[in-house]
Amino acid sequence: MTTEAAGRLGSIGMSVWQMGRNAALGTAEYFTPVLTESAFAEKGVLTPEEFVAAGDMLVLRCPTWQWQAGDPKQARPFLPPDKQFLLTRNVPCQKRAATLGAGCNDEEDVEAEGDEGWVRTHGNHSVQTMADDDAPDMVADATAGMATATIGEVAAASEAASSEAALEVMGADDDDEGTLVELADANIVKTRTYDVSISYDKYYQCARVWLYGYTESRQPLTQEQILEDISADHALKTVTLEAHPHIASGAGLHASIHPCKHASVMQKLCSELKSSGRDVRADSYLFLFLKFISCVIPTVEYDYTLAVDGL
Repeated sequence: MTTEAAGRLGSIGMSVWQMGRNAALGTAEYFTPVLTESAFAEKGVLTPEEFVAAGDMLVLRCPTWQWQAGDPKQARPFLPPDKQFLLTRNVPCQKRAATLGAGCNDEEDVEAEGDEGWVRTHGNHSVQTMADDDAPDMVADATAGMATATIGEVAAASEAASSEAALEVMGADDDDEGTLVELADANIVKTRTYDVSISYDKYYQCARVWLYGYTESRQPLTQEQILEDISADHALKTVTLEAHPHIASGAGLHASIHPCKHASVMQKLCSELKSSGRDVRADSYLFLFLKFISCVIPTVEYDYTLAVDGL
């Protein structure tokens, strides 16, 4: 059997395994009761009401994010019809995360822990068991990121500086708008983009991130291309390809950062912030959540860093 044929068989086997796993988790989610008592501080989980409140805060502070109703047939009855999931479109991704570190090609393909473990999606399609202690340390990464300059601040300053520089060099005034437009068009940098969405996972009682990427020519990214934009420490351990829970079937698979560790990471982050004298409210959940997700997709430039009381 050729290497190419073996790769195709491995991909088919991987797809079948993921389909079975997703079906099992879908059934489990269906029978999981809706969380009604708040346990955010103690366990890092959210009720649907807390998820909606956190989403409202994210939309208010970061208008690039918007609520979506999605496919009515896929609507969850425990969420408002018009607030099924959050979405931000056309997020730039100019660099490959793989260029930020080495060792990505040395990983195995599949790594699973029953139906709820971490999943590898690249390599030689071998299956291994991973202990909880082997999971990437997203708590340390996210906590360290709290002290850095915000993406929004940097982008705003950069844009202002670039505009002023262009005007100064050209000696332009308000009447030179057409010339500036031509200059801008000539200097457009084509880049990959992502639609990033956040849903509520009833089984894991937390937020879950979904990614759908496009090439510079607006063609959907392949699985291998998407993995290039995931941190090497996480790409082959925490990412699955699944149908989006709120988008009609046939729309293609989305990459999802698997949520089985999300609650424990959030609880640890909240504990560390509280130990430093900072209180974290449930309606600020998504800002903190996106802080630690940024260590998984470090080059996907969504704007999540506006200041929030308590963070």
